[in-house]
Amino acid sequence: MSGSTQIKAPQWEKILHQSIQAEWFTQLLSTVERERQTAHIFPIAENMFKAFQLTPFNEVKVVIIGQDPYHGIGQANGLAFSVNNGVRIPPSLRNIYKELHADLGIIPPNHGDLTTWAQQGVLLINSVLTVEEAKAGSHKNYNWQKFTDSAIQALSEHKRGIVFLLWGNYAIEKEKLIDIHKHHILKSTHPSPLSAYRGFLGCRHFSETNSILTQQSRKPINWGSISDALQLH
Repeated sequence: MSGSTQIKAPQWEKILHQSIQAEWFTQLLSTVERERQTAHIFPIAENMFKAFQLTPFNEVKVVIIGQDPYHGIGQANGLAFSVNNGVRIPPSLRNIYKELHADLGIIPPNHGDLTTWAQQGVLLINSVLTVEEAKAGSHKNYNWQKFTDSAIQALSEHKRGIVFLLWGNYAIEKEKLIDIHKHHILKSTHPSPLSAYRGFLGCRHFSETNSILTQQSRKPINWGSISDALQLH
């Protein structure tokens, strides 16, 4: 089982070749695979690298960084803050929808699937890509951050004009990986109910992101595509 066959995201495989071929990454994948034999690990194996598969390296416009996957059965789908259709919308995502409505007037959908954002160039990346059921942060020492940090650094180094949305202290720590002279960083508290009212709600990051993209003559994100997708289900 090689790293490259697991990721199945050609542009990312090329840019992250050194990390993927490293012994520590092979050991990481083996450790996670071994754990799957005896415990419920989320997301399912084929969705571990879904963020990279849906948002090719060359198409990244916006980066939203989460911590680790949801740890309830059926929740995690490989995209930060996103859950599969039919799964109860988590509190943090409800607050994201609340801000989206306040900022852009977008009616919140009745699902939590953010796939249409990812398909437009929004990299929804968790810093840690797997978790054991009911044990938040259980894989935080598995070298996942070494891998995802290398992805953030690669974007910073090889691209220009990306908007990084850093929500909460954990995400804000990643600022040190980003060249602020080449990219744009928007920061706020985390959308969790514990902190959303201290800065996230009212941040207007969605409209500000599109304003930045438009100034670069780049196509803005259709944040309302999640509500459009609602009609398809």
